[in-house]
Amino acid sequence: MRQSVHHKFMKAALAEARKGLKEGGIPIGAVLVRKGKIIGRGHNRRVQKKSAILHAEMDCLESAGRLKASVYKECVIYSTLSPCSMCTGAILLYKIPTVVIGENKTFKGPESYSRKFVKLVNLDLPECKRLMADFIEARPELWNEDIGE
Repeated sequence: MRQSVHHKFMKAALAEARKGLKEGGIPIGAVLVRKGKIIGRGHNRRVQKKSAILHAEMDCLESAGRLKASVYKECVIYSTLSPCSMCTGAILLYKIPTVVIGENKTFKGPESYSRKFVKLVNLDLPECKRLMADFIEARPELWNEDIGE
């Protein structure tokens, strides 16, 4: 898939991240894409929903609804940040073959493990890094709560 296509869908994931920030949450967003169309979108809503598990990828998969296994196998999931172990587990469970991330400097999930099963593309976008850096500076207590520090 071309970089321009990846950037188009990452832009949608970034819009989700900004939506989460505007709601008072952690600015991480995700979209699920099948055959060039977004079929699910979400953002980290742990704060908003007082949830232990509602990371962006989980919210995105939930918004896509129940899908046949064959549908997931045709998808790409875009996340503004490297998926954590929980979200990686869901991605692997549903056999989503490609994961495109905005950046992994702020947080790096189990990427070396993921690569055994999925194609992982890191766009390494300054915009994603800046969004997280600004958030962590403004709300370190929320960031530290989410990553378990």
